[in-house]
Amino acid sequence: MTELLERAIAQLKTLPADEQDAIAARLLAEMEDEQRWKAQFDSTTDEQWDRMAEMVRQEIAAGDTTPLAEVFPTQSEL
Repeated sequence: MTELLERAIAQLKTLPADEQDAIAARLLAEMEDEQRWKAQFDSTTDEQWDRMAEMVRQEIAAGDTTPLAEVFPTQSEL
């Protein structure tokens, strides 16, 4: 176990049981979600990646995208 995880667990031990359970449930759900994403990525073929990339290129060419700066403006743009 890493030092950072040991520190996090040490802090968790100081919390009431219901808070520990709530955090544990969130952590387990996050780990399950990561496993699903990993499995999905691992099972995606090169042909599927190529098709997705082509779809993105078509959307960009058609102007069907929003610039990232509009979605996440920097502090100076606010």
